[in-house]
Amino acid sequence: MQLLGGPSCQRLPASRCRRLTESSKSGVRPCQRPEKQGAKSRHTRVAASPNGSGLGAAGLDEPIELKNGAVVSGPSLAVTVNGLHLPNPFVIGSGPPGTNYQVMKKAFDEGWGGVICKTLSLDSKKVVNVTPRYAKLRDTAGKVFGWQNYELISDRPFEVMLAELKRLKTEYPDRILIASIMEEYNKASWDEIIGRCEEVGVDAFEINFSCPHGMPERKMGMAMGQDCELLSEVCGWINAAAKVPVWAKMTPNITDITLPARAALEAGCEGIAAINTIQCVMGVNLDTLRPDPSVEGYSTPGGYSYRAVKPIALAKVMAISRMIQDEQPNQGRSVSGIGGVETGADAAEFILLGSDTVQVCTGVMIHGYPVVKNLCGGLQRFMQKHDFKSVAEFKGASLPYFTTHTDLVHRQRTALAARKAVQVGLANDSEWEGDKFVENSNSMVAN
Repeated sequence: MQLLGGPSCQRLPASRCRRLTESSKSGVRPCQRPEKQGAKSRHTRVAASPNGSGLGAAGLDEPIELKNGAVVSGPSLAVTVNGLHLPNPFVIGSGPPGTNYQVMKKAFDEGWGGVICKTLSLDSKKVVNVTPRYAKLRDTAGKVFGWQNYELISDRPFEVMLAELKRLKTEYPDRILIASIMEEYNKASWDEIIGRCEEVGVDAFEINFSCPHGMPERKMGMAMGQDCELLSEVCGWINAAAKVPVWAKMTPNITDITLPARAALEAGCEGIAAINTIQCVMGVNLDTLRPDPSVEGYSTPGGYSYRAVKPIALAKVMAISRMIQDEQPNQGRSVSGIGGVETGADAAEFILLGSDTVQVCTGVMIHGYPVVKNLCGGLQRFMQKHDFKSVAEFKGASLPYFTTHTDLVHRQRTALAARKAVQVGLANDSEWEGDKFVENSNSMVAN
């Protein structure tokens, strides 16, 4: 593993690197993606100016104007991923925000760079949702911080969803529409669902190997994504059949997420989407002694999302990006980052760690579809601050600054030895002082 960059990293000009770090240059690889046979080319308009700056009262960025998803002035937010051209990197994540024609149309009208429909299967009759199926975790100020769901995949007839996807592609031919699909361990079923979705013109597939609840007995979702041998075989079936790009959506509920990600890429997938929700129990009602959310007094573990999961998602995305950089550089592999994105700054962090696009699902359920304008405003202001002209210019720029703990120790010892005049922090545990305990603690805080 490369610890400090390498041949796959392209150096930024020193003037820009100083904006990312005070002492070093940062490694960046431009976003260049070869198209898979059959992938469609998309023409987008680019160009945006912010209407304000900073965060508003709701904790959101000031919005900017979008036209067909593209900014109207300032640095472009357009990205090209696996031959797909998006006017901005923000994509509706698979789930309720992509559950039918009406809501997906709303997403395109508001300016989302792409839309992933709620996961489809051939036989929706086996899908039965319950309610309530959501629970919220709030911080001490009452603001939603975490979100649990045990929402299943689409319960709408497959033929109905196909008709609505076809209608969307007819009305929005230049926008990116991705079909999220999931099936059992059956090659014929995968061949059928891929062929029928491609007939209506979807631009790509996202394969749901990661739903943490519902139908594990059918080896669907997370049950398949946790079995690298099974996942590899199914990805082989999928990529033999698909003529458009394929992203494999990873579960975080696994010890090393790079193992299934590697298996998917080696089996032909063009990209990885990460992460899906984290398996959780939101809590227990201390009055009723029943878990939340509760259906007729009973519950089941669900998937955890929203702001609380972002640090975990960033770590998983970083690991996947470094694996791609080290093992499959310059092969057009892509990453779609997911988990806790609420602001443009959140998105910038995912992109700095190697994401080409950034997905939002729970954030739309809380703030609505117009939040894409806030997200684009925040991301563009980040770019203006650092004089970045494109998203590709800073993709992966923070990856070279991850290393091992052993290397951190070596670097700090070297730095402490060089700072003989003024010691910053404590060299070892014997230097802690009772009367200066808070001062000692603060001397080692990074932010």
